[in-house]
This record gives sequence, C-alpha cells and structure tokens, in this order.
Amino acid sequence: MLTLSEISKAYGGKVLFNEATLQLNREDRIGLVGPNGAGKSTLFGIILGEESADSGKVMKERNVKFGYLPQESAPIGDETVLELATAISPEFTQLRKLIMAWDSDHHVDVSHLEEIHDDAHNRFHELGGYLLDAKAKQILHGLGFKESAFEKKARELSGGWVMRAHLARLLVLEPDLLLLDEPTNHLDLEALLWFQDYLKFYAGGIIVISHDREFLNHIVSGIVEIRQGKLNRYRGNYDDFLVQREAAEVQLLAAYKNQQKKIDQLQEFADRFRAKASKASQAQSKLKQIDRMEKIEAPTNDETKIGFSFPQPQRSGQKVITLENIHQAYGPNVVYSGMDFKAERGQRIVLVGPNGAGKSTLLKILAGVLVPQQGVRTLGHNVKAGYYSQYRVEMLDPQRSVLEEGLDTPSRVTEQFVRTLLGSFLFRGDDVFKKVDVLSGGEKSRLALVKLLLDPPNLLLMDEPTTHLDMASIDALVYALSQYEGTLIFISHDVYFIRALGNLVVHVNAGKLTHYAGDYQYYLDKTKAVSARAALTVGGTGMAGSAPKPAASAPRPQIDRKEQKRLEAQQRQARSGERKAAQQKVHELEKEIQKLEARQKELTAELEDPATYEKPGRAGQLNRELADNQHRLEVLTPEWEAAEGKLATME
Repeated sequence: MLTLSEISKAYGGKVLFNEATLQLNREDRIGLVGPNGAGKSTLFGIILGEESADSGKVMKERNVKFGYLPQESAPIGDETVLELATAISPEFTQLRKLIMAWDSDHHVDVSHLEEIHDDAHNRFHELGGYLLDAKAKQILHGLGFKESAFEKKARELSGGWVMRAHLARLLVLEPDLLLLDEPTNHLDLEALLWFQDYLKFYAGGIIVISHDREFLNHIVSGIVEIRQGKLNRYRGNYDDFLVQREAAEVQLLAAYKNQQKKIDQLQEFADRFRAKASKASQAQSKLKQIDRMEKIEAPTNDETKIGFSFPQPQRSGQKVITLENIHQAYGPNVVYSGMDFKAERGQRIVLVGPNGAGKSTLLKILAGVLVPQQGVRTLGHNVKAGYYSQYRVEMLDPQRSVLEEGLDTPSRVTEQFVRTLLGSFLFRGDDVFKKVDVLSGGEKSRLALVKLLLDPPNLLLMDEPTTHLDMASIDALVYALSQYEGTLIFISHDVYFIRALGNLVVHVNAGKLTHYAGDYQYYLDKTKAVSARAALTVGGTGMAGSAPKPAASAPRPQIDRKEQKRLEAQQRQARSGERKAAQQKVHELEKEIQKLEARQKELTAELEDPATYEKPGRAGQLNRELADNQHRLEVLTPEWEAAEGKLATME
C-alpha cells in the first residue's frame, strides 16, 4: 500500500532521516515512536505529500485513501458537529446541504428543478446518503458527544471537542490508512476505551503516534522506531518492542566493540610499518581495508535519561490530611453526602472510578481549592499542600523566560541542574529563553511540573499530570516522583504511570469511597478486572458494575456432630492439598526463572566476547536465543507473582 524508499530529510544541520526505508501493507497497525523532535510528525507530512523529502521516493498504491488527524489545530468552518462528522468529501457536503434544504422545505422553489433534485438524491445515496448520518451519530456518541450537541456549530466548542469531531469524520470516512498524531490527548477515559475497541476491528491500516503505552499495547501489531535517522521496525506491541530493542542493543554494542577493536589493530599495523619500505604496501592495504568497512555507528540512546537527586519537601506528621462528613452538591447533583477520607505520610494514592463520579471534586477539596458545603478538612502537622492545576495558573510569571521561572526556586540547585530538568520536559536549546506568555497550554503544564519538582510540597495532589508529555518526559516524571518522600494523591488514565507509582487505590463512585490496601495490580485482582484500562472507569467495585448482593440466607439443615467433623477433616485435607500444589508450582517457577536468568548472563557475556564474531552465524544464534530467553522470563515472572500471591493468601 505504501513504500518509503531511502528517504532523507534534514532541517538546517539536523538530519531527521538518512536513507530510511519502510514498507506498509494493508491492515498493518503500526505505532510510530521516538523522542520529541525525532521527526514523527515530519514523516507523516512526507507520507501525505505535505512535505517533500530531500531525496528518496514515496510510492503509493493507486486510489488509496489516507486520513490524517493532526495533534492540534484541525481546520474548522461554519458547519455543525454532525456536518463536520459527515464531511467525507466536498461533493457529499454540498449535496447534503442542498437535499437538507429541499427536504426541510426551506422556501426553495424546486418545481422547475425536479430532474436535478432526483439526480442529486441518487448521487447522494450512491455516496452513502442518510446511512452516513446514522453511522456518524453512532461514532459521535462513542466519542462522548450528546445528541443535543449534533446541531451545534463546531466553532462554538472547545479545541478538544473539535478534535473529537474531526476524529469522528475520519472514522466515518474509513480511509485505507489512518495516520493519527496523539489521538488520545483529547479523549476522556470512557471515550478512549470506546475508540480503542473500535480500532481493534478497523478494516484499514493504522499508523499512530502516541505516548500512551497501554493504548499502543492494545491496538498495534508492530512498532517503527525513528532512531539515528533510520526507521527500525519491530514485531508485536510496545512492551514487545522494549524487549526486542534491548536485545538488539546488546548485539549492536558487541558488534561495534568488535569492529572498533579490529580497526584499532589494522590502524596500529599501518602506523607501525607505513614508513618501512618492505611493509609499506601491506600498511597501505590495511588502511584501504579500514576504508572499505561498512562502519557500525556507536549505539546511542536518543531518550534523555535522568539520574540525579531531586529536592525533598520538609517532613510532615504521620497524619497528613483528613476529611470528615463531607457534603458537596452541584445543584440537584449530589456528589458526596457524609464522605470521609484520610491519608498518611508516604502514601501514594490513585483515585479511580467512572467519569463524573467525583474524583476531581475530591482532589479539589483535598487541595483546599473547593470548600465543601458541609464537613471538615484537617491538615496534619507541618503539612503544605500543592495542587498541580493551581500551580500552572498561579505560579508562572508571564513576563519571565522558561529558564528564569525554573531558576526561581528556594531550593539550592545549579543552573545546569535546572536546564537538565527542563530538557527532560522538552524545553531544549533556545526554548528555555521563551517568555511564559507565548507558551502553549501544554508547555505551561510542563513548566509547572518542573517548578513542582524543584520545590515540592509534602502533600502533592495531581490531576492527569502526564497530559502533553512524551514517553521520555513521563519516564522523567516517574523517576522524580519515585524519589519523592512526601504524600502523593493523583488521578491518571495512564496505566504505566499508575503501576509505577501507586501503592494504594481508592475507588470513587456514586459518592462512595472504596479503599484497596494494595497497588493497582491488587485492585485489578480484587475486582476481577478484564483489562487494566477498563478498571479505571468501572462503576462499581467489580467489572460488571456494583458487587452482587448475597442472596437471602435460607434455613440451614441440621448436621450431626460426627458428620460435621468428617466434613471439616475433608476440607482441611483439601486445603492442605491445594497449599502443597501451590507451593510446588511456586518452587518449579522459581527454579525455571533462576535457570533462565543464569542463561541470560551466559548469553550476554558470550555476545560481549569479540571471539564470538569470528564464528559465522554464532552472534545471530545467540541473539535469537537471548530474545527467546527474555520473552520466556516476561511470561514466567507475572505467573510466579500470581502463584506467590495465591500461596500467601492460603497461608
């Protein structure tokens, strides 16, 4: 369907692509990844013909339709939401307006235009007609639009809802290849889940840029990474890509070291004997041998890795914050009626539950931004609360530069530290000299995060902190918060972020808080969730809604004492047998994991040995075995964790 052949592209002195090649077939589902500035959006522009490559060819099948959703600022006119969603072509849009005017009897005299009217109707039906309206309405519903919004002017909506309407148009159009640039940025959790499921059954091909690992894991069957000017393709989802890339890096590093050693040996020979007449020709031959080599580039990691200590907040008392008998309503909509909540020092609590359940309201009450209509909010000893959204609005001076804002902190940090941290959150090069008042909403959010990390409160309340961050920046935020010694309460739909940080879960629904004394996996196990993402929106304490109520107890039949003892003995034996079986399973899994880990060390050591590459095909064989070994470990480790958890419950 699409072939990119030896594409090269550079801006100024920066090379984005250097003879990069990619083949895409129908129904391929590709995640396009790479650090910020690697050229992901530029590649989309080259595919769409909006940008030209410096060299190389872009070859497309004839009559293939492409559909593109930009990250921001899709065009908008005077159309309604439904008209925008059905704008599959200028011809269809014009026919739809004409027929709607005729059919609505908008004082249009069509007595002398009956033949044209019939032709227009026939052509309208050929293009999909009213069936497209029904399809568009279904998709708009899935993306979160209420029916009352269908006839609203799209320009009256916020930018996020306009992007949803454009996304609906693409799904109605059903192009052969969807190119999606951060499509989940403007979706709430329920719309995201609907969209994720819709794409699973989409008939065409997909290339998606996304920082959402969970989203990529669910919809893609391959990853294309932009790295050092090349398009490197991997099979599987994002998690599979990470495993394969790590194995490939081990092999590349070993090959690079081996080649450098060979070059050094040849160069040393040439340097030693080039001035000696009897050896001069041999020395020259060695230099030519070096020139003829296809040089292996030194492996580098384009993603910024941070590895330094962040300032820590002042220590608080054990009891950090308490809410008692909280009542809060918005008009007739009662959110909380007699709600209680408490958090202690060092806890990292994630709030989950369906949209509109009251998670953000709870966070605002905890932050003191919203004063409840009834009830008491009590801060513990020496507690200072910080609310992420509040920081963005109140803590940034529009007349300062990004760097000046970063340096304006009571913490003792160097300019180099601040610039490194700003770089981790996408402020690189001359970006640090931008004035705050010209920053986008996303840039202000990232700068607010930097200021929080440079002077964190000891009670940190965050609502969707990963929005507008790429994967490297999310990793930077996770790294910083993993060092954070205060108390963290947050809302997020990023499952990776939740798993990395949350150690307690509070489920919010219908004014009720259900506490889970464990991390997110514990919550999933307890609620028997069918997916990690869906569990964030579930309405009750389980995936099927509210937890089932026990049936009314019936009168229990009388059992004599002897029979009761016999039954109890049978139960004890059964439990003992189950426990032994569980112990055996844990033992066997541990034994196999130990063997795999030992073999992994052996394989890595052999790959790092230059002698390995003197044996034809040996490096490839070792790399394949290493990848298989790693995959087996990835399968067995969660299996062992589940078996260990089950055994602990029995004991």
